[in-house]
Amino acid sequence: MAQIFHPSFNTFSKVSIFGALFFLAAAAWGWDRLLRSPYTTQVDVARQQPVPFSHKHHVQGLGIDCRFCHTSVEDAAFAGLPPTKTCMGCHSMVWKDAAVLEPVRASYRDDRPIAWTRVHDLPDFAYFDHSIHVKKGIGCTTCHGQVDEMPLMWRTATLNMDWCLDCHRDPAQNVRPRERVFDVDWDPDSLTEAERADLAQRYDLHSRINCSTCHR
Repeated sequence: MAQIFHPSFNTFSKVSIFGALFFLAAAAWGWDRLLRSPYTTQVDVARQQPVPFSHKHHVQGLGIDCRFCHTSVEDAAFAGLPPTKTCMGCHSMVWKDAAVLEPVRASYRDDRPIAWTRVHDLPDFAYFDHSIHVKKGIGCTTCHGQVDEMPLMWRTATLNMDWCLDCHRDPAQNVRPRERVFDVDWDPDSLTEAERADLAQRYDLHSRINCSTCHR
């Protein structure tokens, strides 16, 4: 029977197959890079807010403790956002006529909460409990970064599952004394391995990577 295709088609077929495999691999790599990029994760991207609240000013400048605003962080799953009356406790006397704080005054006057833009927002299928992390000696800056250096809040961690699992496989790497959980100046290298091991034992820290730990 006569040959239908020219022999050069063999080469063309091989190039096409390997080219397709290369294209698929490149597409998968590009998709992975996109998912891990600041465009998707919002890492290091300062979020605009209705009022330009500065953690740097309030935490580093004024020395205000995290729990002054995030009152439920020790006892509930959510750290909570402060009601406007907490803001007005100070700003009815300090900067009380500043134009930049008019949304705060309007919120208090109209009894309507400020629509803050969430910076750390996990998907609904992921369960996270602030209180258990506090009780286990995991500090605020471990997840939220050095908030005392942020004029506007941004993420320092991707919040992707692999990032969470890195800690859940060996939580002792991030443990600190409970009384230092809210200390933004805590130095992670100030503990020896023996001290970390001792805290991990006292706080009953152990690897938790079961799916049901975070997905319920």
